[in-house]
Amino acid sequence: MPVSRSSTTPEQREAWERARKLVGSAVREARIESGLTQEALALESGVTRNMLIHIEHGTRGVSFERLYDLASALDIPAASLMPDDGHLDRTRTGS
Repeated sequence: MPVSRSSTTPEQREAWERARKLVGSAVREARIESGLTQEALALESGVTRNMLIHIEHGTRGVSFERLYDLASALDIPAASLMPDDGHLDRTRTGS
């Protein structure tokens, strides 16, 4: 069942923010290592350049499908763009 933002704890929201920043940094690093500009990656992945900017800065979340599209355009596994559990405090609500 989806969880609304209003029913989450501040700790969970902070964990999500940290995860967004880590994913964004991983996307940016992979893009630079691949020698792609933001515009080139956006065109190759089907993500708008503005959305890519928000993802790289960690100000917007990204769906699995878009993450997969980005990884595919970068020719890397999608899992390599996800932070490992050691980078996040696992905070759960309601469980």
